[in-house]
Amino acid sequence: MKAYVTGAGGMIGSHLIEILHQKGYEVVGSYFHPTVDLNDIDQTGIRLFELDLRNHETVRSWILDYLPDRIYHLAAQSFPVVSWKDPYYTMDVNVSGTVGLFEAIKEAKQLHPDYDPHVVVISSSAIYGQALQSYSVDHLPKEDCPMLPVSPYGVSKAAEDLLCYQYFDNFKIKVCRVRLFNCTGTRKIGDITADFTRRAVELEKKGSNKLIVGNLASTRAIIDARDVAEGLIILSEKGVSGEAYNICSSHVFQMDYVIKCIEKVTGVHYELVTDPKLLRPADEKLYIGDSSKIKALGWSEKYNYEDTVRAMIEYWRKKLN
Repeated sequence: MKAYVTGAGGMIGSHLIEILHQKGYEVVGSYFHPTVDLNDIDQTGIRLFELDLRNHETVRSWILDYLPDRIYHLAAQSFPVVSWKDPYYTMDVNVSGTVGLFEAIKEAKQLHPDYDPHVVVISSSAIYGQALQSYSVDHLPKEDCPMLPVSPYGVSKAAEDLLCYQYFDNFKIKVCRVRLFNCTGTRKIGDITADFTRRAVELEKKGSNKLIVGNLASTRAIIDARDVAEGLIILSEKGVSGEAYNICSSHVFQMDYVIKCIEKVTGVHYELVTDPKLLRPADEKLYIGDSSKIKALGWSEKYNYEDTVRAMIEYWRKKLN
């Protein structure tokens, strides 16, 4: 069984290719401007190569030549802040890149009538945007939540999500859409868990316990990238084509719990220092979703948040040494 992963140089993609290989798949991954250190990936038995999905002819040639049985489309410009600075690039990568991939799959199916790959595309909970404000812990958003994105990134992922349905409906491409909520794990940069675990290890090296923080009052549900990877694989095997699926942790907590977990793992009690620069003008009080639809397929979380923090502390200890 041949599996192809776009965005294999990203945090989730890098874990996905490793897990697919462990499960016996023939794995190929492509990357462009990777956000992880490729040396951190166990590439044993895995082929990695550079590919810009905006180069549609190259993508077409690759799909027609390889004909992967499973395609996991993770490649994206995935930072909302960057989307405000460069919405053109964000739309080009996330929308045009997705169109190019689907056009290549469509042509491959036309040329090879027996070719019928299963495709899984990671969209984002950012497509829900403002609509999330009308939900609560007792009434979580399901996949029928309206799309009201409030950033160019969210708009680009909403377009990508709708393209998935369009290619399923028009050309019968077997595709599942994933609306992913907060996710973290080893190799991650730029989120609260990655930032705090790295700072904790840096303080460990300095012999200090003063931890710089921002807003710790917001509520989140943060899932481990390894659990996300398992969910993507289940969707490629059991997901209903054309359908959308939320993936979100069911463990909800305030951000001060991040500090408590780090303290438990490191054995250090931190003196917290709030940096006004880390406080956002607006910060959603609640950002979680209902994952019951994918759970009905047999998916469940294996890692609790403390497991994730422990793995990330160990990762930074090795990385920074």
